[in-house]
Amino acid sequence: MHQRGQKTTFQIRLQISEQAASGLNDSQIASALDCSVWTVRKWRRRSQKQGRSRLTSRMGRPATGPVSTFPHEVQEAILQLRKLHPGWGPVTLLAELKMDDCWRDQPLPSRARIATLLKQAGLTRRYLPHNDLLQPPRVSLSTPHQEWQMDAQGIMRVEGVGKVSLITIVDVVSRLKAESYPSLETTNPALPDYQLSLRRAFLAYGLPQVLTLDHGTVFYDNTTPSPFPTKLHLWLLALGVQVRFTRKRCPTDHAIIERTHQTMTAQALLGQTYPSHADLWAGLDERREVLNEHLPSRALSHKAPLEAYPRAIYSGRMYRASMGRRLAASRERVELSSTGEVVPKRSQQRCLLPGKLSVLHREAVCSSMR
Repeated sequence: MHQRGQKTTFQIRLQISEQAASGLNDSQIASALDCSVWTVRKWRRRSQKQGRSRLTSRMGRPATGPVSTFPHEVQEAILQLRKLHPGWGPVTLLAELKMDDCWRDQPLPSRARIATLLKQAGLTRRYLPHNDLLQPPRVSLSTPHQEWQMDAQGIMRVEGVGKVSLITIVDVVSRLKAESYPSLETTNPALPDYQLSLRRAFLAYGLPQVLTLDHGTVFYDNTTPSPFPTKLHLWLLALGVQVRFTRKRCPTDHAIIERTHQTMTAQALLGQTYPSHADLWAGLDERREVLNEHLPSRALSHKAPLEAYPRAIYSGRMYRASMGRRLAASRERVELSSTGEVVPKRSQQRCLLPGKLSVLHREAVCSSMR
């Protein structure tokens, strides 16, 4: 016979219930199942009073709810406040109860108990994990084209062409103005505008190592805590250009490009009239050439960018207009590095010095966008 205190299985308990229902007494059942009379009596009574569902073992105290030790009115008050104010969390709800004359002198549940109650009632939002995009580490910059910055200036009115948003690209070390593209009649330039600006800069000065961007919608997916790279981001990675984003609420990360916005506005836009978009574009190119080759900068010991850094004329990493089409046509061009970054399988580095962009060259770049 089994000793007292030995556990029984659910199958034995079920047999006790069935045999008791058939008319056998406790001694007969205990002898047939090789267990004690006390065990038979316990499970027979429980089955007769509460049914088959009570034949399973339940460890610990009965499940009575997260605020069961408090009056039921407290639970109702918490849930009612939450439904009236969906934005209030457990801390706010507890503070409101403490300020209420009805509950000020009464014992109240803790913040954690209130949070559990809200979750049990289905009044909480689903938690979304936060995973940042992989970015290259911040390093000390010493040579041109280690890092570029790109940003679109706020819209301004230019005589002859209307509203203009200027997309500017600048090299951090040499202060070289790589591109100034005028996007017309929009406060938020689209992906093709940014790609055209970058293609022109790449053709003129080669590919940089890193491009820093802010959290604009074209650059960064702001709709989820765990963003997926945007089309522009993936395009740059496929070209071998690493992307770094500025820190949120830290405008000093883009101080150089913001200062360049002011320079280009003062040098090429204020007080000027351009008959057409093409004239504005050509005027920006001509003025940027003067700034890069002749105008001294205090940040460069009163030298022009190309005078202080002659090697800034080209990065040594060639970009061709056909590269974008080949990258879109084949995924074999890129691979994952040991650090999880997307890099080209074959190096595109060549040291070729480009000439100035002519009107025909500009038209060739535009046609590659189609």
